[in-house]
Amino acid sequence: MNEEQQLKLQAFLDGELPEKDAREVASWLARDSDATQLHAELRNTRQALKGFEPQLKVPESREFYWSKIKREIERSTPAPVPERVSLFTSLRRFLLPLGAVAVLTLAGIVTLHQFGGSVVHPVQVNAILADAGAFTYRDEAQGVTVVWLSYPAEKKLADSPSRATLPAK
Repeated sequence: MNEEQQLKLQAFLDGELPEKDAREVASWLARDSDATQLHAELRNTRQALKGFEPQLKVPESREFYWSKIKREIERSTPAPVPERVSLFTSLRRFLLPLGAVAVLTLAGIVTLHQFGGSVVHPVQVNAILADAGAFTYRDEAQGVTVVWLSYPAEKKLADSPSRATLPAK
């Protein structure tokens, strides 16, 4: 007997077959002893199990009963413990974004400088050691150079009572 025949026999016992199929299974049971034995075994098992099914009643409604179980499970589940963060991890969380901002700023400055952006050029002031009274101011961005001379002779000339005579150079 194959599995399909066994299932058909079980459906006959449960009363789930259409009338035409039920008549075919009844005639098959009358001529096949294996099918008759299986049918008797299934019927006896069904009768034995029917007496052992307990009928339990819950005193509360179904929803209230399951909500009590859910609350008990939640109460018995320990609360998650917050994870401790090490000092290295805290520093890394702070320094990584800070380093990224510094790198981007540096890259922006280099890019502006390389492509001729408006970057302020440093001002150069030179003092010539041989002549301590001369200063040179050079501004590359404006293309201007200024030389400032302050000689003691000028001071002497400015302090003298008669400015009409200038020393010959």
